[in-house]
Amino acid sequence: MSLTEMIIERISRDGPLSFYDFMELCLYHPESGYYSSGKHRIGEKGDYYTSPHFSALFGQLMAKQIEEMWELMNKEPFTIVEYGAGPGTLCRDILLALKRNKPLYQGLRYCIIEKSASMREEEKKVLPEKVSWYQRIEDIPDISGCILSNELIDNFAVHRVMMEEDLMEVFVDYQDRFVELLRPAAAELKTYLSQLRVALPKGFHTEINLDAIGWIRDLAACLKRGFLLTIDYGYPSSQMYSEQRRAGTLMCYYRHTVNENPYGHIGEQDITAHVNFSALSHWGSIYGLQCAGFTNQAHFLQALGLAADLKKKETEISPSDHRETEKLIYTFLIDMGTKLKVLIQQKGMDGVRLSGLQFARPFV
Repeated sequence: MSLTEMIIERISRDGPLSFYDFMELCLYHPESGYYSSGKHRIGEKGDYYTSPHFSALFGQLMAKQIEEMWELMNKEPFTIVEYGAGPGTLCRDILLALKRNKPLYQGLRYCIIEKSASMREEEKKVLPEKVSWYQRIEDIPDISGCILSNELIDNFAVHRVMMEEDLMEVFVDYQDRFVELLRPAAAELKTYLSQLRVALPKGFHTEINLDAIGWIRDLAACLKRGFLLTIDYGYPSSQMYSEQRRAGTLMCYYRHTVNENPYGHIGEQDITAHVNFSALSHWGSIYGLQCAGFTNQAHFLQALGLAADLKKKETEISPSDHRETEKLIYTFLIDMGTKLKVLIQQKGMDGVRLSGLQFARPFV
């Protein structure tokens, strides 16, 4: 039975699904979900690219920031926790860069949280020593260091809502095809918006990521001391709920094409929603995390020395390969660089200043 047929059967049995439940099945059904099926999703043969795919420079610059974190933490044994490492490219590049620092590397643990058994096996084929795998962060003891997520939270299942006379939630029914209907939104969805002091105008659609709140709560509880570094597509509240996004931010990716139809290619396409970084900062502070800074990926990489590294790279390659450098400049500084945002939160590190946040700006 296909995933589409399974979803139709469930709707026939139990009635309309919340969009959250529909998205959760599409992405994470144990056998047929987009991220559970074991198929390659990143790169030329997949559906999209991530920053580490383009160049090892990305991982090297991340390693530079992690090395500074280690120094600020008195060069004590350091743990990196990466959520959803994909093909392991970022992990590999960070470890290769940090290996040059023998005192850091000697006391280093690199822990990957990966729920997909097939993806874990793929990662084990390519990743070097120092790496261990876990199902959940609560299984990792004594985390002092950096918890890292790169393009993770935009893949959490979300609730879709629309403001009418009152807040309404989108549900999914099946009537010869998938159709949407509206039901009164649960109290926790209204509380989410009121906590952020957001008043949606009538007719405004948006997504609410309640799972991100639970995620940051768990991380804050498990991190003894150190940093949480989050890179993802998204905005602060002031931009998330601006008039130009009154239709929401939900996007789907299938074989390097973009569409806005989550009801096609079920189990075969990625479904994403932009991250509200104001929400991560707000609930992070409630659970004991201090906001160290917020910027975009271009400014973050520039602050860590991207220009100098690109110039060095140019001296090491032939003139005919300079187009590759130009591609990296476009990717890291213009395209993905301005769309991806970087939020760093900290615990037990009051007053420290990180090099990657030189161009950070306050939430507005």
